[in-house]
Amino acid sequence: MSKNKINVAIVGATGVVGQEMAKILEERNFPVNSLKLLASKSSAGKKATFKNEELTIEELTANSFDNVDIALFSAGASVSSEYGPIAANKGVIVIDNSSAFRMDNNVPLVVPEVNPDLIHRAIKTGKGCIIANPNCSTIQLVVVLKPILENYGIKRVVISTYQAVSGAGKEGLDELQTQTQKTIDKEAITPKKFTHQIAFNCIPHCDTFLENDYTKEEMKLVNESRKILNFPELKITATAIRVPVFNSHSESVNIETEKAINISELKNILQNFEGLQVQDDPKSNIYPMAIHTANKDDVYVGRIRRDESIKNGINLWIVADNLRKGAALNAVQIAELSIK
Repeated sequence: MSKNKINVAIVGATGVVGQEMAKILEERNFPVNSLKLLASKSSAGKKATFKNEELTIEELTANSFDNVDIALFSAGASVSSEYGPIAANKGVIVIDNSSAFRMDNNVPLVVPEVNPDLIHRAIKTGKGCIIANPNCSTIQLVVVLKPILENYGIKRVVISTYQAVSGAGKEGLDELQTQTQKTIDKEAITPKKFTHQIAFNCIPHCDTFLENDYTKEEMKLVNESRKILNFPELKITATAIRVPVFNSHSESVNIETEKAINISELKNILQNFEGLQVQDDPKSNIYPMAIHTANKDDVYVGRIRRDESIKNGINLWIVADNLRKGAALNAVQIAELSIK
């Protein structure tokens, strides 16, 4: 693989994340020599444009990865489980956005601002490998937790997420739009993608429920954060809520730290951390919001204030574009580091 000639494949190229990956590769001028767009048989033959060139969507097969250097996977866990190892065995650097390999002890789970060293360890052999992209809500959380952990230590984290419908793909986006119009027109609504009506409603249910009554989404936040931060004993609990927002996830986070925190100092530390933007001027009504973070690359944090109910507690509000930093951008950033 030459730095100036990278052959790239996107698996799941017709999905919302796959399309965003292609868009970001072009925006960031990633050194693409050739781009192969892969999808299911039903999508094969469709056209897409990359850098003013019309490309044809190809059917994903075991032979799709010949002469590919980097493959960005965004087609779901079952596809990644089947084709990820095939690609890696052919010498491809696989960057997988699904949950298939995230908790595999032999696969690094990477957020470039937090644990970039794992990328170099994974590819130093010169052979193919798999690098996992974390869950969208986990990514924006750990970008904030990392500098706090390094400077103050962390005892406990309590997080509530307010997740946009784009996290559920095109079907989620379509359902919110359709139900909103039907509500306005006073027409009957039958939920399809979500368990209940999402328009003008909040649903405390993202992904399926587990035996402990937490959802998979909530346990992803818990387990993935521990792995990324290399802090297996981290006390963390989560509640994930689907909200009627098209794009960008929001998170209310309460953190109890080991050391006392000076709020002004903390704001400076966060502002100077790569990939973070502090928006915190409550007197002027300035704080992160989903409508302002959509299509932005950074993670935004605000409402930074002391939790007066405990000794070393703080409250934060974190917002980020779940399709960009929460998925496609994070994968491309891993790809960028892998070729350096």
